Amino acid sequence: MSEQKMIVARGLGKTFPGTGKSGGQVEAVSDLNLDVAAGELVAFLGPNGAGKSTTLRLLTTLLPASSGEASVVGCDIRRDPAGVRRRIGYIGQGSSAGYTQRVRDELHSQGAFYGIGRRETRLRADELIESLDLGAIAGRQVQTLSGGQRRRVDIALGLIHRPELLFLDEPSTGLDPQSRANLWQHIVELRRRYGTTIFLTTHYLDEADQLAERVMVMDHGRLIADDTASALKRDLAGDRVELGFDSAADAAAAAAHTSGTASGTAVVVPALAADEALPAILRSLDAAGLPPRAASIHQPTLDDVFLALTGRSLREEGQAPATAEHTTSVAHESEEDAA
Repeated sequence: MSEQKMIVARGLGKTFPGTGKSGGQVEAVSDLNLDVAAGELVAFLGPNGAGKSTTLRLLTTLLPASSGEASVVGCDIRRDPAGVRRRIGYIGQGSSAGYTQRVRDELHSQGAFYGIGRRETRLRADELIESLDLGAIAGRQVQTLSGGQRRRVDIALGLIHRPELLFLDEPSTGLDPQSRANLWQHIVELRRRYGTTIFLTTHYLDEADQLAERVMVMDHGRLIADDTASALKRDLAGDRVELGFDSAADAAAAAAHTSGTASGTAVVVPALAADEALPAILRSLDAAGLPPRAASIHQPTLDDVFLALTGRSLREEGQAPATAEHTTSVAHESEEDAA
């Protein structure tokens, strides 16, 4: 089971008609190749407009591909889109749960849409209500819920048919830190219980760093990095020792002595393991008569990786308002299409 591929994409692309007098086409996704194994939790990072949400819509068959091919949970996205939709869950950036509907009723309706029998639907709804801590709000209308409660309802709707693969498009955007932590606790527990493969986009780098086995970075419609978070930080950013001096002259001399880089009175020294390198650097500078007045170590973050790859900070990108995608699950999208 561990070698089963949940997602295989080769040369996947999507173009849209251009706007304005120039016309032409806009390439939102270009020559995308990716593989996701069963049981993985993969974080899909990139700035606003990089093509992340378009990629998710291609893989979930909500948009037709312009080029290339992909198989999702063993189903071809072109030849068997219905098979893809039956086997996956998709939770977008906005909620499509009926605001005037009660939480339990929404779960029952979702189960009926997937053709699950009434008894089985009730059992699955009860299980999700318990595991996602929705018992106290199961009888309430969606419009009365907080943001964190609505996101948990979204997760329940996306899991009612027990999909093998769950797509999450910025699931915790707009939530306060406590709600974010609670949401991820529930998702991690559900993944542990069911072995669900999770493919998510997020602007919260701590989520990707702590939770994902693999991180993919997309920019300008292309995949530009794919590895574990630790490998990306080691290979693309790296540790550094940061030193402060009383004068620019001392900083320049210290930079030459340590093979670092001086900027004013500050010096940055790259290091494979900054915490281990710092004592030796301090001893060497002291012996050379160049003791720093301040010293600290900096271990890289995924934002450093993103900055190295794109020249931009994903934290800054994440502060820009995202376009709401009023989709909670593929089932709800299908109902809207049918309407």
